Formats: sequence, C-alpha cells, structure tokens
Amino acid sequence: MTDIRPATHADVATILRFIRELAAYEREPDAVEATEASLALALFGEHPAAEAVIAQEAGEAIGFALFFHNFSTWTGRRGLYLEDLYVTPDARGQGAGRALLAHLARLALDRGCGRFEWSVLDWNTPAIDFYRKIGAVPMEEWTIQRVTGDALVTLAGLG
Repeated sequence: MTDIRPATHADVATILRFIRELAAYEREPDAVEATEASLALALFGEHPAAEAVIAQEAGEAIGFALFFHNFSTWTGRRGLYLEDLYVTPDARGQGAGRALLAHLARLALDRGCGRFEWSVLDWNTPAIDFYRKIGAVPMEEWTIQRVTGDALVTLAGLG
C-alpha cells in the first residue's frame, strides 16, 4: 500500500535525487540546476513557490510529486499544476503514480481548484498511456511557449 504524505524539509535531498533521476529518464541528465538550498527555499522558505508530496512504501520514499497553483481567468479560480511526478523504476506499475495523482486530485478539489493540469513529453508513451487510462485528455490545440537564458534577458530589455 502506497502512503502519500506532505514533504518536509528533511526530504529535500531525496526530492533532489528524484529530480535528477527524472531528468536522466527524460534524456536531460545535465539540465538540473536545482540545489538542496534552492529547493529548500522554494518549498519551505518564507514565500514557498511550490509544494511536494512523497510516496512511500514501508516507510521508504519511492516517488514524489511537486506542484503549485496557477490561475484561470476563464474559470475565475485557481488550478493545481503538477510540475513533476516521479516513481522509482522498481516501484513502477504498483499503483504509486496513481496514488500520487489521486492525492493531488483530492487536494485540488479540497482547495476549490477548477483544473488539475500537467505536461508530458510527446515521446513518453508509457506516461501518456497511463494518463489516458485515468481520464486525462490532451490539450492538442495548445503549445507550450518558453523563454529562457539570453532570450529572457533580451525580452526583459536587459541585454
């Protein structure tokens, strides 16, 4: 049975390890810039930017989900955005991913959220198949746009 609990400051190193494992799975092992200090500040600082929950079996962490609130002007309500979900390879297929998503769905409803959303890489067929199985639908008419690095600096008029 998978237990889901809120992450604590003591989980920061585990969360960072999971983030690095997820980055390796997503073919970007060198892209992680987060540190324990930056995660601790983002999750447990004076103005937390995100929250996390830990999935565990027999007291051992086997996965996590990191999320934050966004806002829909159309619904006039906040939503819950799942930034990352990860389950260790040995624990996959045993219900931990579903337990994490169900926990966040309940949290979204408890908080009055109008939406629960996330992104998935288009080549990640196992995840996409899993998401379809639980009732998630793709937003095919939408494409994520991103500005980072030098382009962000230039857009800000600082470069």
